[in-house]
Amino acid sequence: MKKYGLFALIVCLLLLAACGSGEEAKDTKNDSNSSDKKREVTIEDAMGEQTIKGTPKKIVVLEWAYAENLLALGIQPAGVADIDGYNKWVNVDKEFAESVEDVGTRQEPNLEAISRLNPDLIIAFKNSHEQILDSLKDIAPTVTFDPYSDKESKDHYQNVINDFKKLAKIVDKEAEAQLALEDLDSYMKEQKQRVTEAGLEGSEYVVTQAYTSQNTPIIRLFTDNSIVSQIMNELGFKNAFQPDKFEKYGFSEVTVEALQHFQNENLQFLYIVQEENNIFENELKGNPVWENLSFVKAGNTHQLPGDTWTFGGVLSAKVLAKQFVDAMVKE
Repeated sequence: MKKYGLFALIVCLLLLAACGSGEEAKDTKNDSNSSDKKREVTIEDAMGEQTIKGTPKKIVVLEWAYAENLLALGIQPAGVADIDGYNKWVNVDKEFAESVEDVGTRQEPNLEAISRLNPDLIIAFKNSHEQILDSLKDIAPTVTFDPYSDKESKDHYQNVINDFKKLAKIVDKEAEAQLALEDLDSYMKEQKQRVTEAGLEGSEYVVTQAYTSQNTPIIRLFTDNSIVSQIMNELGFKNAFQPDKFEKYGFSEVTVEALQHFQNENLQFLYIVQEENNIFENELKGNPVWENLSFVKAGNTHQLPGDTWTFGGVLSAKVLAKQFVDAMVKE
Protein backbone atom coordinates (compact mmCIF):
# COMPACT_ATOMS: atom_id res chain seq x y z
CA MET A 1 0.00 0.00 0.00
CA LYS A 2 2.87 2.34 0.76
CA LYS A 3 4.22 1.78 -2.74
CA TYR A 4 0.87 2.67 -4.30
CA GLY A 5 0.64 5.77 -2.11
CA LEU A 6 4.14 6.88 -3.14
CA PHE A 7 3.32 6.25 -6.83
CA ALA A 8 0.11 8.30 -6.55
CA LEU A 9 2.03 11.15 -4.91
CA ILE A 10 4.62 11.18 -7.72
CA VAL A 11 1.88 11.25 -10.41
CA CYS A 12 0.15 14.16 -8.67
CA LEU A 13 3.41 16.10 -8.45
CA LEU A 14 4.12 15.52 -12.15
CA LEU A 15 0.63 16.68 -13.13
CA LEU A 16 0.97 19.80 -11.01
CA ALA A 17 4.36 20.56 -12.60
CA ALA A 18 2.92 20.11 -16.11
CA CYS A 19 0.00 22.38 -15.32
CA GLY A 20 2.33 24.97 -13.88
CA SER A 21 4.55 24.80 -16.95
CA GLY A 22 1.52 25.22 -19.23
CA GLU A 23 0.29 28.21 -17.26
CA GLU A 24 3.78 29.72 -17.38
CA ALA A 25 3.94 29.27 -21.17
CA LYS A 26 0.46 30.75 -21.50
CA ASP A 27 1.44 33.67 -19.29
CA THR A 28 4.62 34.25 -21.35
CA LYS A 29 2.59 34.27 -24.56
CA ASN A 30 0.06 36.63 -23.01
CA ASP A 31 2.87 38.88 -21.82
CA SER A 32 4.26 38.97 -25.38
CA ASN A 33 0.86 39.81 -26.86
CA SER A 34 0.23 42.37 -24.16
CA SER A 35 3.63 43.96 -24.82
CA ASP A 36 2.87 44.19 -28.54
CA LYS A 37 -0.53 45.73 -27.89
CA LYS A 38 1.08 48.33 -25.64
CA ARG A 39 3.66 49.18 -28.32
CA GLU A 40 3.06 52.56 -29.92
CA VAL A 41 5.12 54.28 -32.62
CA THR A 42 4.62 57.91 -33.56
CA ILE A 43 5.95 59.11 -36.90
CA GLU A 44 5.51 62.16 -39.10
CA ASP A 45 4.02 61.35 -42.48
CA ALA A 46 2.74 63.52 -45.34
CA MET A 47 -0.51 64.24 -43.46
CA GLY A 48 0.98 65.03 -40.06
CA GLU A 49 1.69 63.05 -36.90
CA GLN A 50 0.54 59.42 -36.94
CA THR A 51 0.55 56.97 -34.03
CA ILE A 52 0.60 53.27 -34.92
CA LYS A 53 -0.42 50.88 -32.15
CA GLY A 54 1.12 47.43 -32.02
CA THR A 55 3.36 45.98 -34.71
CA PRO A 56 1.60 45.72 -38.10
CA LYS A 57 1.69 42.23 -39.61
CA LYS A 58 -0.80 42.42 -42.49
CA ILE A 59 0.27 45.38 -44.60
CA VAL A 60 -1.24 46.60 -47.87
CA VAL A 61 1.05 48.77 -50.00
CA LEU A 62 -0.27 51.04 -52.75
CA GLU A 63 3.04 52.28 -54.18
CA TRP A 64 5.86 50.05 -55.39
CA ALA A 65 8.83 51.68 -53.64
CA TYR A 66 7.37 50.92 -50.20
CA ALA A 67 6.47 47.36 -51.15
CA GLU A 68 10.08 46.90 -52.22
CA ASN A 69 11.27 48.37 -48.93
CA LEU A 70 9.17 45.89 -46.98
CA LEU A 71 10.89 43.07 -48.86
CA ALA A 72 14.25 44.61 -47.95
CA LEU A 73 13.17 44.34 -44.29
CA GLY A 74 12.24 40.68 -44.72
CA ILE A 75 8.48 41.30 -44.67
CA GLN A 76 6.00 40.04 -47.24
CA PRO A 77 3.09 42.45 -47.71
CA ALA A 78 -0.45 41.13 -47.62
CA GLY A 79 -1.42 43.11 -50.70
CA VAL A 80 0.23 45.30 -53.35
CA ALA A 81 -1.20 47.50 -56.09
CA ASP A 82 -0.52 46.31 -59.66
CA ILE A 83 1.72 43.33 -59.00
CA ASP A 84 2.12 42.60 -62.73
CA GLY A 85 3.45 46.10 -63.29
CA TYR A 86 5.78 45.77 -60.32
CA ASN A 87 7.19 42.52 -61.66
CA LYS A 88 7.74 44.15 -65.06
CA TRP A 89 9.57 47.26 -63.85
CA VAL A 90 11.06 46.61 -60.41
CA ASN A 91 13.98 44.27 -60.96
CA VAL A 92 15.26 43.54 -57.46
CA ASP A 93 16.58 40.29 -56.04
CA LYS A 94 13.66 39.69 -53.65
CA GLU A 95 10.25 38.52 -54.88
CA PHE A 96 6.72 38.54 -53.55
CA ALA A 97 5.36 35.32 -52.09
CA GLU A 98 2.44 33.67 -53.87
CA SER A 99 0.23 34.71 -50.95
CA VAL A 100 0.55 38.42 -51.80
CA GLU A 101 -2.74 39.70 -53.27
CA ASP A 102 -3.18 42.26 -56.04
CA VAL A 103 -5.36 45.19 -54.89
CA GLY A 104 -5.96 47.08 -58.12
CA THR A 105 -3.94 49.84 -59.74
CA ARG A 106 -1.68 52.30 -58.01
CA GLN A 107 -3.84 55.22 -59.16
CA GLU A 108 -7.19 53.54 -58.36
CA PRO A 109 -6.76 50.79 -55.77
CA ASN A 110 -9.66 48.41 -55.17
CA LEU A 111 -11.06 49.28 -51.75
CA GLU A 112 -13.08 46.07 -51.53
CA ALA A 113 -10.01 43.96 -52.26
CA ILE A 114 -8.08 45.85 -49.59
CA SER A 115 -10.87 45.43 -47.05
CA ARG A 116 -11.09 41.67 -47.68
CA LEU A 117 -7.47 41.32 -46.59
CA ASN A 118 -8.35 42.84 -43.20
CA PRO A 119 -5.00 44.68 -42.97
CA ASP A 120 -3.67 46.33 -39.85
CA LEU A 121 -1.74 48.93 -41.88
CA ILE A 122 -2.08 50.57 -45.30
CA ILE A 123 0.79 52.46 -46.92
CA ALA A 124 -0.43 55.16 -49.30
CA PHE A 125 1.10 57.72 -51.66
CA LYS A 126 -0.18 61.28 -51.35
CA ASN A 127 -0.04 62.14 -55.05
CA SER A 128 -2.31 59.22 -55.94
CA HIS A 129 -4.41 58.58 -52.85
CA GLU A 130 -5.09 61.85 -51.05
CA GLN A 131 -8.71 61.86 -52.25
CA ILE A 132 -9.43 58.40 -50.83
CA LEU A 133 -7.51 58.61 -47.56
CA ASP A 134 -10.70 58.73 -45.47
CA SER A 135 -11.91 55.53 -47.14
CA LEU A 136 -8.56 53.87 -46.56
CA LYS A 137 -8.54 54.91 -42.90
CA ASP A 138 -11.99 53.38 -42.49
CA ILE A 139 -10.36 50.06 -43.39
CA ALA A 140 -7.12 50.31 -41.39
CA PRO A 141 -4.58 52.77 -40.00
CA THR A 142 -2.94 54.47 -42.97
CA VAL A 143 0.52 56.00 -43.36
CA THR A 144 0.96 58.37 -46.31
CA PHE A 145 4.29 59.19 -47.94
CA ASP A 146 4.98 62.15 -50.23
CA PRO A 147 8.44 62.26 -51.89
CA TYR A 148 7.36 65.28 -53.93
CA SER A 149 6.69 67.72 -51.11
CA ASP A 150 8.77 70.90 -50.96
CA LYS A 151 11.05 69.37 -48.33
CA GLU A 152 11.42 65.78 -49.54
CA SER A 153 11.85 66.62 -53.23
CA LYS A 154 15.10 68.49 -52.57
CA ASP A 155 16.92 65.15 -52.33
CA HIS A 156 14.94 62.12 -53.49
CA TYR A 157 17.71 59.67 -52.65
CA GLN A 158 17.97 60.85 -49.05
CA ASN A 159 14.19 60.76 -48.86
CA VAL A 160 14.26 57.08 -49.92
CA ILE A 161 16.56 56.37 -46.99
CA ASN A 162 14.50 58.48 -44.56
CA ASP A 163 11.24 56.77 -45.55
CA PHE A 164 12.91 53.37 -45.31
CA LYS A 165 13.97 54.09 -41.73
CA LYS A 166 10.50 55.39 -40.92
CA LEU A 167 8.88 52.25 -42.30
CA ALA A 168 11.35 50.08 -40.37
CA LYS A 169 10.42 51.87 -37.16
CA ILE A 170 6.72 51.22 -37.77
CA VAL A 171 7.24 47.47 -38.30
CA ASP A 172 9.87 47.11 -35.57
CA LYS A 173 12.70 46.24 -37.99
CA GLU A 174 15.19 49.01 -37.29
CA ALA A 175 18.13 46.63 -36.86
CA GLU A 176 17.34 45.02 -40.23
CA ALA A 177 17.09 48.45 -41.83
CA GLN A 178 20.51 49.42 -40.51
CA LEU A 179 22.05 46.27 -41.99
CA ALA A 180 20.36 46.92 -45.34
CA LEU A 181 21.66 50.49 -45.44
CA GLU A 182 25.17 49.37 -44.51
CA ASP A 183 24.99 46.84 -47.32
CA LEU A 184 23.84 49.56 -49.73
CA ASP A 185 26.70 51.84 -48.69
CA SER A 186 29.23 49.03 -49.12
CA TYR A 187 27.80 48.17 -52.53
CA MET A 188 28.02 51.79 -53.69
CA LYS A 189 31.69 51.87 -52.68
CA GLU A 190 32.33 48.70 -54.70
CA GLN A 191 30.72 50.22 -57.79
CA LYS A 192 32.61 53.48 -57.29
CA GLN A 193 35.85 51.51 -57.17
CA ARG A 194 35.01 50.10 -60.62
CA VAL A 195 34.52 53.67 -61.86
CA THR A 196 37.85 54.74 -60.41
CA GLU A 197 39.70 51.78 -61.91
CA ALA A 198 38.19 52.61 -65.31
CA GLY A 199 39.55 56.16 -65.08
CA LEU A 200 36.09 57.72 -65.17
CA GLU A 201 35.88 59.28 -61.72
CA GLY A 202 35.09 62.99 -61.95
CA SER A 203 33.63 62.70 -65.45
CA GLU A 204 30.60 64.74 -66.41
CA TYR A 205 27.41 62.86 -67.24
CA VAL A 206 23.84 63.25 -68.43
CA VAL A 207 21.20 60.59 -67.71
CA THR A 208 18.05 60.68 -69.78
CA GLN A 209 14.86 58.72 -70.28
CA ALA A 210 13.57 59.25 -73.81
CA TYR A 211 10.37 58.44 -75.69
CA THR A 212 8.04 59.87 -78.34
CA SER A 213 4.84 61.78 -77.69
CA GLN A 214 2.62 62.66 -80.66
CA ASN A 215 5.52 61.76 -82.95
CA THR A 216 7.82 64.22 -81.15
CA PRO A 217 10.96 62.96 -79.36
CA ILE A 218 10.80 63.84 -75.66
CA ILE A 219 13.96 63.70 -73.57
CA ARG A 220 13.88 63.68 -69.78
CA LEU A 221 17.10 65.00 -68.27
CA PHE A 222 17.56 64.00 -64.64
CA THR A 223 18.39 66.81 -62.23
CA ASP A 224 20.64 66.75 -59.18
CA ASN A 225 17.78 66.13 -56.73
CA SER A 226 16.73 62.89 -58.45
CA ILE A 227 17.55 59.39 -57.23
CA VAL A 228 19.34 58.83 -60.55
CA SER A 229 21.66 61.81 -60.18
CA GLN A 230 22.34 61.28 -56.49
CA ILE A 231 23.48 57.73 -57.25
CA MET A 232 25.65 58.94 -60.15
CA ASN A 233 27.16 61.54 -57.84
CA GLU A 234 27.81 58.82 -55.24
CA LEU A 235 29.67 56.89 -57.94
CA GLY A 236 32.00 59.82 -58.54
CA PHE A 237 30.42 61.59 -61.52
CA LYS A 238 29.32 65.21 -61.97
CA ASN A 239 25.96 66.14 -63.49
CA ALA A 240 26.41 68.35 -66.58
CA PHE A 241 22.73 69.30 -66.63
CA GLN A 242 21.72 72.24 -64.46
CA PRO A 243 18.12 73.35 -65.08
CA ASP A 244 16.90 76.94 -65.05
CA LYS A 245 14.32 76.11 -62.37
CA PHE A 246 13.88 73.60 -59.57
CA GLU A 247 12.25 70.35 -60.73
CA LYS A 248 10.44 68.65 -57.85
CA TYR A 249 10.04 65.39 -59.79
CA GLY A 250 13.76 65.21 -60.49
CA PHE A 251 13.81 65.75 -64.24
CA SER A 252 13.22 68.32 -66.99
CA GLU A 253 11.62 67.48 -70.33
CA VAL A 254 13.49 68.94 -73.33
CA THR A 255 13.87 68.48 -77.07
CA VAL A 256 17.01 67.29 -78.85
CA GLU A 257 18.11 70.89 -79.46
CA ALA A 258 18.76 71.30 -75.72
CA LEU A 259 21.55 68.70 -75.98
CA GLN A 260 23.64 71.20 -77.92
CA HIS A 261 24.54 72.76 -74.57
CA PHE A 262 26.67 69.68 -73.83
CA GLN A 263 29.78 69.80 -76.00
CA ASN A 264 32.23 67.92 -73.80
CA GLU A 265 33.38 64.91 -75.84
CA ASN A 266 34.26 63.06 -72.62
CA LEU A 267 30.73 63.49 -71.24
CA GLN A 268 29.06 60.16 -70.43
CA PHE A 269 25.56 60.14 -71.94
CA LEU A 270 23.35 57.39 -70.50
CA TYR A 271 19.89 56.86 -71.93
CA ILE A 272 16.88 54.71 -71.09
CA VAL A 273 14.61 53.78 -74.00
CA GLN A 274 12.22 51.01 -74.92
CA GLU A 275 13.45 48.79 -77.73
CA GLU A 276 10.34 49.52 -79.79
CA ASN A 277 10.65 53.27 -79.11
CA ASN A 278 14.37 54.03 -79.34
CA ILE A 279 14.37 57.64 -80.48
CA PHE A 280 18.16 57.74 -80.85
CA GLU A 281 18.16 54.93 -83.40
CA ASN A 282 14.86 55.86 -85.04
CA GLU A 283 13.60 59.45 -84.93
CA LEU A 284 17.05 60.99 -84.42
CA LYS A 285 18.94 58.79 -86.86
CA GLY A 286 20.48 61.12 -89.43
CA ASN A 287 19.51 64.17 -87.37
CA PRO A 288 22.48 66.57 -87.67
CA VAL A 289 21.86 68.10 -84.24
CA TRP A 290 22.18 64.70 -82.58
CA GLU A 291 24.91 63.18 -84.74
CA ASN A 292 27.18 66.23 -84.54
CA LEU A 293 27.27 66.33 -80.75
CA SER A 294 30.86 65.86 -79.62
CA PHE A 295 30.08 63.09 -77.09
CA VAL A 296 28.10 61.23 -79.76
CA LYS A 297 31.03 61.42 -82.18
CA ALA A 298 33.34 60.22 -79.40
CA GLY A 299 31.13 57.16 -78.79
CA ASN A 300 30.28 58.08 -75.20
CA THR A 301 26.61 57.15 -75.42
CA HIS A 302 25.44 54.22 -73.32
CA GLN A 303 22.06 52.51 -73.58
CA LEU A 304 20.48 51.25 -70.37
CA PRO A 305 17.87 48.47 -70.22
CA GLY A 306 14.35 49.59 -71.09
CA ASP A 307 13.07 48.41 -67.71
CA THR A 308 15.57 50.49 -65.74
CA TRP A 309 13.54 51.67 -62.74
CA THR A 310 14.41 55.18 -61.56
CA PHE A 311 11.84 55.69 -58.79
CA GLY A 312 12.44 52.75 -56.46
CA GLY A 313 13.63 52.03 -52.94
CA VAL A 314 16.86 50.81 -51.36
CA LEU A 315 17.01 47.58 -53.37
CA SER A 316 16.44 49.40 -56.66
CA ALA A 317 19.24 51.81 -55.74
CA LYS A 318 21.72 48.92 -55.86
CA VAL A 319 20.36 47.77 -59.20
CA LEU A 320 20.60 51.29 -60.64
CA ALA A 321 24.20 51.72 -59.51
CA LYS A 322 25.25 48.48 -61.17
CA GLN A 323 23.35 49.25 -64.36
CA PHE A 324 25.05 52.64 -64.64
CA VAL A 325 28.53 51.25 -64.12
CA ASP A 326 27.95 48.21 -66.33
CA ALA A 327 26.88 50.53 -69.16
CA MET A 328 30.06 52.61 -68.99
CA VAL A 329 32.73 50.20 -67.80
CA LYS A 330 33.71 47.42 -70.14
CA GLU A 331 35.27 44.63 -68.07
